[in-house]
Amino acid sequence: MMPAGVGPLLAAYRSGQATPVAVVEELITRLRRSPDAVWISRVPEHELRARAQALMERSPTELPLYGIPFAIKDNIDLQGLPTTAACPAFSYMPQRSAEVVQRLVDAGAIALGKTNLDQFATGLVGTRSPYGICANAFDPGYISGGSSSGSALAVALGLAAFALGTDTAGSGRVPAAFNNLVGYKPTPGLLSTRGVVPACRTLDTVSVFALTAADAATVAQVARGFDPGDPFSRDLQPSPRRGWSCRPSVRVAVPLPAQREFFGNDAYAAQFDHTIVAVESLGASLVEVDIEPLLETARMLYGGPWVAERYLAAGDLIRSRPDAVLPVIRSIIGGAAGLGATEVFRAQYRLRELARAAGALWQQADALLLPTAPTHYRIAEVEAEPVLLNSRLGHYTNFVNLLDLAAVAVPAGFTAAGLPFGVTLMAPAFEDEDLLRFASRLHHATSDRLGSLDAPLAPPPPGEVAGAAGFIDVAVCGAHMSGLPLNAQLTSRGAWRIAATRTAPEYRLFALPGGPPERPGMLRVADGGAAIAIEVWRMPIERFGDFVAEIPAPLGIGRIRTASGEEVCGFLCEAWAAAGATDITVHGGWREYLSRGA
Repeated sequence: MMPAGVGPLLAAYRSGQATPVAVVEELITRLRRSPDAVWISRVPEHELRARAQALMERSPTELPLYGIPFAIKDNIDLQGLPTTAACPAFSYMPQRSAEVVQRLVDAGAIALGKTNLDQFATGLVGTRSPYGICANAFDPGYISGGSSSGSALAVALGLAAFALGTDTAGSGRVPAAFNNLVGYKPTPGLLSTRGVVPACRTLDTVSVFALTAADAATVAQVARGFDPGDPFSRDLQPSPRRGWSCRPSVRVAVPLPAQREFFGNDAYAAQFDHTIVAVESLGASLVEVDIEPLLETARMLYGGPWVAERYLAAGDLIRSRPDAVLPVIRSIIGGAAGLGATEVFRAQYRLRELARAAGALWQQADALLLPTAPTHYRIAEVEAEPVLLNSRLGHYTNFVNLLDLAAVAVPAGFTAAGLPFGVTLMAPAFEDEDLLRFASRLHHATSDRLGSLDAPLAPPPPGEVAGAAGFIDVAVCGAHMSGLPLNAQLTSRGAWRIAATRTAPEYRLFALPGGPPERPGMLRVADGGAAIAIEVWRMPIERFGDFVAEIPAPLGIGRIRTASGEEVCGFLCEAWAAAGATDITVHGGWREYLSRGA
């Protein structure tokens, strides 16, 4: 039985409990039984077997996504299969795979095929496709969400370990919420969009559907990276707020009670209240904020000139062969033909004003928590009222790319009717890793099931949820401690205190001559040592080098053994300097020495 998810499957390969050949054979059986509407085209079975056999010649430790099967939304190019964007008349055969797909394949992943979508990625419902309606993984009477409907179902039904979608207005998040998945929508530009059929090219992102946030993070590590062939590509930049997810208390913003809109869905309203309680159980502090600037921004996506970008992608076909495009899609995109430049600039000016207003939120909170969708509709309801109900589903998602935010949709339990409910965590651009880390904590606090599979959400490996990859811990014993003169050298670099403790009883402390500011020197000794008070601070690793460069002789950075036996980087003194210094070990620490008026 193929393990569920990226991490468990990689572990099975590395332990010898699974092989690519065995996994592909099991998947071929599953794919033959999968709902027709999930796929638009699939990689032929003989090619899947050949790919698996080729991987058998490699070690599972060589490739970061060795043997991991994945699905691809059919507005993203995969060499060898047509790209349709769910419009047969638009179909073309790409000469090469999209950049993001090629990165995954080069890392060992196995592409299975192209998945169904709302035509031209225009919709949040999963019903707008000539290739069939994608039904919800839990109740076929309900919508799957869109536009990345087939990709979400492929993961939720266990047909793929992860899947690529796209997300301009919520297409990578709404289907995640409706099918009990994690939907990672990266900072715009972090995943290349070269080889992706544009919806709104200035806003489009490639998204990742996965069973867990840890799986999404594993895929993102491989998929992202600057692409010089994509003019919208961006490198991951260090955020000055980086590391908030590792702090003892994360500040999470939630909308004012009067702004919590569920369009009459009391079950969703109750689930959101339960999720807020779960967030508090993680030690987070809640901040109620006014989200009206976000909501006005959301209304601009389809009520403003950005719909003209969709016309750039499909306008030629609409003009030459209007019947080739679904009527609802034609009505949405075709309405942009008459937009002029004045509307574009007027909307840009207003967007700048709203972005400035929305930016104040991040002074109060580390992350924003919203329902991913305000409600969940039946397929029959959407078919009867396709435009209004679709627009409601974007209530909490449409603004995110317009405001250059990162977001992660997270499963958050089930309603009494057995339908999934999901929330989304959002933060400013380039804080993706923090979002994924906190999303993992929240997922484990609210859910116990993976997709629609009969597989439980396993406890995270030790350190995975609260880990500090990308950070370094530094022990300080003097003027860098909280409230003392040099503490700003830590805080200005985004560091925060994670512990106040003592060293192992192996050190002596000396008051060094010179100053201001006065400094101590700590020296490790073979005999006669004592436990010295220290603080441990966590710092972004990219700021560590310039921090160390400011340290004057005779001080330096070495390894400090703490009272628990753990070793961390920390301040030590060269032995020659102790000869002319005052031994203050008896005080037990620098702060105690200063407090006694010494």
